[in-house]
Amino acid sequence: MAGRKAGKQSTRAPNRAERIQLATYRISQAALTARTLDELYGAIHGIVGELMPADNIYIALYDAQADLITFPYWVDEFDPPCPPKRPGRGLTEYVLRTGQALLVDETLHHELEHTGEAELIGAPSLQWLGVPLKGGEKTIGVLAVQTYSGNVRYGPEEQRVLEFVSAQIAMAVDRKQAEVALRESEGRLARAQEAAHLGSWEVELRSVDRLEDNPVWWSDEVYRIFGYAPREVRVSSELFFRAVPPDDVPRIKEAVRRAIEEQAPYVIQHRVLRPDGSERVVEERSSVVRDPTGKPLRMVGTVLDVTDRQRLEQQFLQSQKMEAVGRLAAGIAHDFNNLLTAILGSCELLREHIGPENPDRADLDEIRAASLRAGDLIRQLLAFTRQQVLSPQTLDLNEVVRGMEPMLRRVLGEDVSLRTAGAADLGSVRADRGQIEQVIMNLVVNARDALPRGGHITIETANTELDDSYAAAHAPIPAGHYALLAVSDDGIGMDAATRARVFEPFFTTKGKGKGTGLGLSTVYGIVKQSGGFIWVYSEPSAGATFKIYLPRVEAKATAAVPLPVPAPVPGGNETILVVEDQPEVRRLSEKLLRVRGYTVLGAENGAEALRVAEQHPGPIHLLVTDVIMPGMNGREVALLMSADRPALKVLYLSGYADESVVHHGVLEPGLAFLQKPFTPESLARKVRDVLDEGNDKEDREKRTKRLAG
Repeated sequence: MAGRKAGKQSTRAPNRAERIQLATYRISQAALTARTLDELYGAIHGIVGELMPADNIYIALYDAQADLITFPYWVDEFDPPCPPKRPGRGLTEYVLRTGQALLVDETLHHELEHTGEAELIGAPSLQWLGVPLKGGEKTIGVLAVQTYSGNVRYGPEEQRVLEFVSAQIAMAVDRKQAEVALRESEGRLARAQEAAHLGSWEVELRSVDRLEDNPVWWSDEVYRIFGYAPREVRVSSELFFRAVPPDDVPRIKEAVRRAIEEQAPYVIQHRVLRPDGSERVVEERSSVVRDPTGKPLRMVGTVLDVTDRQRLEQQFLQSQKMEAVGRLAAGIAHDFNNLLTAILGSCELLREHIGPENPDRADLDEIRAASLRAGDLIRQLLAFTRQQVLSPQTLDLNEVVRGMEPMLRRVLGEDVSLRTAGAADLGSVRADRGQIEQVIMNLVVNARDALPRGGHITIETANTELDDSYAAAHAPIPAGHYALLAVSDDGIGMDAATRARVFEPFFTTKGKGKGTGLGLSTVYGIVKQSGGFIWVYSEPSAGATFKIYLPRVEAKATAAVPLPVPAPVPGGNETILVVEDQPEVRRLSEKLLRVRGYTVLGAENGAEALRVAEQHPGPIHLLVTDVIMPGMNGREVALLMSADRPALKVLYLSGYADESVVHHGVLEPGLAFLQKPFTPESLARKVRDVLDEGNDKEDREKRTKRLAG
């Protein structure tokens, strides 16, 4: 009997009160297990539908801050989902406003409309039942059901059911909204940390003496900074200290100890060795959390990957240093070129009056050779400072390399092999052919010197596209389309300290007397002045690769033109005004031009030049002026004199390119320029070329024959 009674009790269907109680429990569980708000709303619909007819149901939520009603869940036979809206005079707003449940039939609805309490929105239903969803004393929304069929009717019982479960629904919705908001916030934080390479961490200070024993928590970005996928490994203090190079561990432990003892936050930078062997530099910031008695409980902090920032800072500092050295070198070049001009010119004049059999001729030859070598060094300095005057043209780098290949093989010798690999569809670049040839020669010679026991050198060209990420890691190179010229060797390579200084002028790893230290600095300057960028990749005993990126241009490359055989330089009888603030250079220039038949006037500065020109009764055919002078520069002198003498021709002289006559190293169109130091022959030839420019060809030939005869 008892068994049968017990059996009957176990099969008894739960009554309505029990089903309502079970429904509230299921709603609470749905709030815990639902992955999304939509999933929770669907579960609520299903649970309410088991208690009462709920084919047409919606949930409305009110955001008081935005003063907006949204309808995140909507199921209706006739009406489409309602878009978000401002509160109006609908039944939903009535429940929100009063905070009371409302059961409306057609009669009550007409009364509410008549009194202005509510208005009809959407298809008219036979009954509408809404209950407020309350979080504490605040109404956060409305749960509403409605029927369009006479077979379904709501009464006080259905209202009590909805009112009973509404509190649980409100809590479930509020909890799930908070969870979703938290996940979204955590997601935004994780994305922000990933973008900033900034992670957060926490350490529980169970042991102050043995930091390796303390439990640790890492954000996803800390895993990535240390070279792991999020939660790929079990994080611990021991794992952290294994990832830090041993040299950095004592500094970190000392910083932690001081933070705990002195109750102050700390900032420290250290290295991290990743599982793949790469090294990063991070900046840790941390503070200690304590209980009311001052006992340290845990440390919280951030870790920022500063590797790229440090690289950019080093590049910026290196660039600043190179610019400072460049300014110093430019000043030196200016003064030395004036001195070398005087020395070389005077030497040439003496050599013309002393025959080869004279014993003093050998000494003059030594002076001349030394002056020319000094001039070469100054030109290399000017290349580094990007203050040469360039003659850019559209070039095919493949054609330049092919033209140099026979000479390069002679330079390398038999124990070094040379391989070239040119891209078939290589784009053109715009640069000075002679300067690019010097770049290739210097890089090949540098590679040869890195092969004391012989080896291989490769010259490659390619088209390449540098994207924003590459540009960001290799500032200041901008993203874009480039032609790549790379020179590689399998020689002794370079360590990091050498790589950092490799382009500095006068820096060399070669023995005494085996190098000036200007070869690679010349390469650097030429590439930069040509609008390009150069990077070196090298490791000790692993060779080196110098990569040059020059901007590609659409124009077709210009073919190389053989240099003409120089003809004897004729003199002339024109009047020339020489303006030069250096007395020795001015006297030499005047003398060199007078011996060739010219009438020469002299001035030591711009103001004197204008006075001389004003007092001279006849024409002045040519102004030969230094560019850089105190007071008025050469360009200003030329402009003022040309106002009164429109036919005046101008030849500029300078120890280095000045922005008054060049822009980014390219001479302004129509300007004539001769760089110091110059020889008597080069000055005479340039003067004659400028004077003859624009003259009839037949007249020039007659003049040449007359002066030669």
